[in-house]
Amino acid sequence: MSQHDFPFRPSLIPADSVVEHRYIHVVGTKVFIDDRPAEESWTSHFLGMHGDVACWGIDVPHGKDPGYGAETDLYSLFARVSNTEWAVAGRAVQLIEWARTHRFCGRCGEPTELAHNERAFRCPACSLMQFPRLSPAIITLVTRGKGDDQQALLARGTNFPMPLYSCLAGFVEPGENLEQAVAREVEEEVGIVVNNVEYVASQPWPFPNSLMLGFRATYVSGDIVCDTTEIADANWYSRDDLPMIPGSISIARRLIDDWLLQR
Repeated sequence: MSQHDFPFRPSLIPADSVVEHRYIHVVGTKVFIDDRPAEESWTSHFLGMHGDVACWGIDVPHGKDPGYGAETDLYSLFARVSNTEWAVAGRAVQLIEWARTHRFCGRCGEPTELAHNERAFRCPACSLMQFPRLSPAIITLVTRGKGDDQQALLARGTNFPMPLYSCLAGFVEPGENLEQAVAREVEEEVGIVVNNVEYVASQPWPFPNSLMLGFRATYVSGDIVCDTTEIADANWYSRDDLPMIPGSISIARRLIDDWLLQR
């Protein structure tokens, strides 16, 4: 699926052409996709349309068993369903987590209610609008050298399963643009100065509410000095000597694969 295809269209209102419904039951942080609707007392969230299919997220109350079979987490689900189904399941998890954590107003503490004409919770007492949270994060493949001798900088986070290595990543801070975030994160995490920051692609990352923005950057100066609170190890790797890298669920793999094809 290309980035310009829209097989799934987020919406607030089901289309008139609905002929089928699909339900993503969210049990804690796990999901189960089924064609059976929620129990009457459970909360449903309309997610959007996949063709003529209306997609719904169902918030299964704590301690309840939907009785449809084994649930799975989003990581495991990726290998079992299409990219579109995974994106819809991720959207369900994100919106339900947002609903669970915004039942009360952050300004005055009063119970909130769903807005009628947009996806938001509104406080009836002070009119504060609370929209779904998205946390932008950059992820960057840094390279140095040219041609067949070019190397990529890969790192192993302190929370990574050994011996997995990936691209450098971090959240965008208030008041900075994306290019500044790339340069800052790389220098903070491994002590390397970069330039020529170029955007590549993006990916929703519902763990729990990130939007990953993928970049390439070029080495300028510095020796690798890891921030050991976040980075356990980092090194330069050639195309013929890569460590274990992430699977296709992560945009990190897209960045690395694109680089491998450039030789």
